[in-house]
Amino acid sequence: MRLILPPGDFKAYLFDCDGTIVDSMPLHFVAWTKALAEYGCTSFTEDLFYAWGGLPVTAVVEELNKRDGLSIPMEEFAHRKESLYYDLIHELKAVPEVLEEIHRTHGTIPFAVVSGSTRESVVKSLEALGILDMFETLVCAGDYARSKPSPDPFLLAAERLGVAPKDCLVFEDADIGIQAATAAGMKSIRILQPPERAALAMA
Repeated sequence: MRLILPPGDFKAYLFDCDGTIVDSMPLHFVAWTKALAEYGCTSFTEDLFYAWGGLPVTAVVEELNKRDGLSIPMEEFAHRKESLYYDLIHELKAVPEVLEEIHRTHGTIPFAVVSGSTRESVVKSLEALGILDMFETLVCAGDYARSKPSPDPFLLAAERLGVAPKDCLVFEDADIGIQAATAAGMKSIRILQPPERAALAMA
């Protein structure tokens, strides 16, 4: 399936990582539920997982602590969740139509990854697919003060690439990522999430 891109003479592509380049969200959900269960949280549904897609781990844990009266330790949990994800990374696959677009246009314009995940997680995911060296820069958690839906992560990527925001096209699977792209003055294309793909396949 070939992506239908919005019209424009784009000078850079900015890609979210999880759920956009790599079909990692089902693996992340397994890691999240296993890790949360270890800390007594069993109310994290798949619907909630996708609704909160794109938020950094700390923001999700903070919200769960507040909502469920828990006291999950942020840093300890983040390491545990990442460790469980890395245990599954050998199962990782690409989102086919996005990978096709990356290979089709690589070398013609610069690419950046703009993610709410840690740099280690992004690097491991891209290495698993053998495409890490295709990206000029990685903007990851810790590189910016305000995460998506703030435009800051995308604006930082555009600045690093030396491309005006209006000349960037964003590839995103999460609503907050699309909101961030719009706030940055960039056009975007939304990548279907696994439940949407499954529904489409059954239609």
